[in-house]
Amino acid sequence: MKLPNRYWLMGAALFGGISVNVAQAQTDYGEGDTIGAANNLSAEGVQAASKLVKTGKTYSLGIVTGPDTPAWGTRWYKMGIFDLGPYGNNKLTGHDDLLMTYLGIGSQIDGLGHIGVDGVFYGGHTSADIKTQAGLTKLGTENIPPIVTRGVLLDMAKHFGQSVLKEGTVFNNKEIKAAAEAQGIVIKRGDVVLFHTGWLSIMEDDPERFKTVGPGLGVEGAQYLADLGVVAVGADSPSVEVVPAENGSMAFPVHAVLIPKNGVYILENMNTGPLAADDAHEFMFVLGQPKFEGSVQAVINPIAIR
Repeated sequence: MKLPNRYWLMGAALFGGISVNVAQAQTDYGEGDTIGAANNLSAEGVQAASKLVKTGKTYSLGIVTGPDTPAWGTRWYKMGIFDLGPYGNNKLTGHDDLLMTYLGIGSQIDGLGHIGVDGVFYGGHTSADIKTQAGLTKLGTENIPPIVTRGVLLDMAKHFGQSVLKEGTVFNNKEIKAAAEAQGIVIKRGDVVLFHTGWLSIMEDDPERFKTVGPGLGVEGAQYLADLGVVAVGADSPSVEVVPAENGSMAFPVHAVLIPKNGVYILENMNTGPLAADDAHEFMFVLGQPKFEGSVQAVINPIAIR
């Protein structure tokens, strides 16, 4: 059963035995839409973002993904290398590789088919409608258009006067507005908003703590950003949202607000430190995600250019 696209009721879902309640969800992009807030991208936005490039300096926002990368739950990564050749009279040799991994590991984008509530996903699509053992038939990350737009970094560590925010530190409308005002930033429709919390700096020294708790965005702040029309929200942490959640009975409520309710993508484990060190608060953001058919997530390496 498919619920109406523009107004559908999301009930209670169980994520790991924890109840998540999300009230009436609404989209603004028309019946049958499958790309959500990516509709807010535009050629004009690309041109405006290009004008932010003053120095030509580039920043890799992705981290290296490997077998020791802290990952949520039971996710894992395994790489195999095989010999090729020799071929031909010139004895050409080489290597081939085989990667077996979860796509939701390291720096990643959460697509619209990743999170739903009670089996209902963005646009009212149910799991029964779109899921097969071979992948999603709708909402796969291969359908996300190139995300080339203005990127905004909000330095929440600086806002709170800390180098690394403590786990459980939450920021919502008040903190987001204050940090943006202090940086002279106005968040606009079509932006990608990244938060710097310093949390990525503990990944190697304390991987278990890094992946299980953290500072982050709250529910009110998530809805505020969605209402502004941002395309994606990211941070230098595995969850982007605060963990434990503001309401201890809920599991990943910010994910539930951003993805199924508003079609906003989530960018996890973004390497924001170099941007924060350079006080680079706005830049051209470029992402062309891999096009794995039917995938719900993807390992990514977005680029910031200023």
